[in-house]
Amino acid sequence: METVLVTGGCGLIAQHICSGLLKKGYSVIAVDKEPGIYNEGKLNYSFIQAAPDDKNAYADIFENNKINIVIHAACTVDNDFGPIVTDAEIETSKRCDKFIYRYAMMCESLKKFILLSTDQVYEFPKTREPIREDGELKPRTNYAALKFASEKAFFSEMSHHKDEEGEYKVMCCIARFSPVYTKTFTDNLIAKITDPKDGAKFVYGKGQYGFQLCCVHNLVDFILCFVKNADNMTYAGVYNVSDKLLTTAADIITFMRENYTLGAVVQRSPGGAMSKLKGLFSANKDEKTNYRYLDLTKLENNNMLDNTKAAKLTTFRWDIHNTK
Repeated sequence: METVLVTGGCGLIAQHICSGLLKKGYSVIAVDKEPGIYNEGKLNYSFIQAAPDDKNAYADIFENNKINIVIHAACTVDNDFGPIVTDAEIETSKRCDKFIYRYAMMCESLKKFILLSTDQVYEFPKTREPIREDGELKPRTNYAALKFASEKAFFSEMSHHKDEEGEYKVMCCIARFSPVYTKTFTDNLIAKITDPKDGAKFVYGKGQYGFQLCCVHNLVDFILCFVKNADNMTYAGVYNVSDKLLTTAADIITFMRENYTLGAVVQRSPGGAMSKLKGLFSANKDEKTNYRYLDLTKLENNNMLDNTKAAKLTTFRWDIHNTK
């Protein structure tokens, strides 16, 4: 039985990852700063309480366990951080990354390492072309800068650990995914129709403009398939993970009204110029730090992630209509 170490293992995303791994027959070690009850008591599941930057705790974990796979979900929004990513949290992530990468790459039993990142690392394109894995990178938010730094540190550490033939010893994967949701976690959905100035829920036109989001279960399915089925180094690299289609503002309103209480939704007209609508929103310092911020400049393009590469490993079958 292979052993998987999941950092940030009790967060919203990682608790589902751990659950899926257990069902697939893996032994799971979850590490987090606070315990969670989602997987508590399950066979082959163990929990170790430690802060993301507790270097000694992680040293003990790698020394006392034969780790075959690492899924690095610590310091991920919706896993450990709230909607506002602070400078202190960015520094915590840097410290955490530095020693976890080193310990993992020096671990003789390690076969695979998966880093959870974000689609926000990309420079937002000016056309309707899909955003691809090799697209231009230009982080705009604190969270994007945090994950961009994580990726660079990851590549740097990998470069020092090759075999005699110059090949990487560990199969590494970076999963860049969109803001997530489940049936019970809807913050990322509702943020897309919420005026950050006054908190009112709104749409413009008929609400058919869309957002790229990711059902947690699509992300988990991809990770499970990579862990179980990616069998050679050709699978190493960067993957975009998201729902197949854009989630429209109208979809979000329908979903919230069917499953939750949603009050009045204001209908606004762009008046022929998006700049007029943008003027309704107050500029504030949170715009660059709040990863859920409604960025109106993106409504004009409705760009999607090109997840063709990830779809070769797993079928993305979840969306806002059938999420659980």
